[in-house]
Amino acid sequence: MIDDENLLEMPGDWQRALCVVAHPDDLEYGCAAAIAAWTDEGKEVTYVLATRGEAGIDTLAPDVCGPLREQEQRDSAAVVGVDTVEFLDHRDGVIEYGLDLRRDIAAAIRRHRPELVITLNHRDTWGGGPGAPWNTPDHLAVGRATLDAAADAGNRWIFPELTEEQGLAPWNGVRWVAVAASSTPTHAADATPGLDRAIRSLLCHRAYIEALTDEDPETYVRDFLTTATSRASTRFGDRPAVTFELFGR
Repeated sequence: MIDDENLLEMPGDWQRALCVVAHPDDLEYGCAAAIAAWTDEGKEVTYVLATRGEAGIDTLAPDVCGPLREQEQRDSAAVVGVDTVEFLDHRDGVIEYGLDLRRDIAAAIRRHRPELVITLNHRDTWGGGPGAPWNTPDHLAVGRATLDAAADAGNRWIFPELTEEQGLAPWNGVRWVAVAASSTPTHAADATPGLDRAIRSLLCHRAYIEALTDEDPETYVRDFLTTATSRASTRFGDRPAVTFELFGR
């Protein structure tokens, strides 16, 4: 995909999506505007987070920070029409790619039986150009494990304990995995209908934002999301865009 190619519309012929990311706020910085529009259409979207973000605020001990960020995540999900938010309880900051993580995500896919799975950029950097910011190990691990778990979920002989011990039948119904914030997007969703709710959704992470910046939280959030959704607009009919790299299954 070269930079001047037009982005395709995200598929719309699905009913259930599962979003799998590492931390509270990952979806709000990435694709909540698209999620708001999808839930308006009556689609079911569920969030699964590998951690509770307990290591994310330097001034708060993890046992205080984790419950706070969990509640902020539940509040932010509700703003865009998401009722179900689950946490896998891997440790924030030290998530390891491996069988345990793949198994947990495959189990979530079997539980929720999505057609579309969404995760976050799993590559080394944010953006592909010189000097691009380095991505975090948590994002790399969760993004890659989600891509792998989409296949694991449909194979009864991988993690058979999910069937034997948890009663989770294999699910082969994942049709796409969409990676948000990819440096090589192929598809996009119009951010316009859900942008105001995406701003309010990210604002729910107030404790995290106030620790991150001295800027007024509402100004910071509005400027960040307006800029982020405008970056690819020229490749998407001059519409604000939430971009994805879409992998078929």
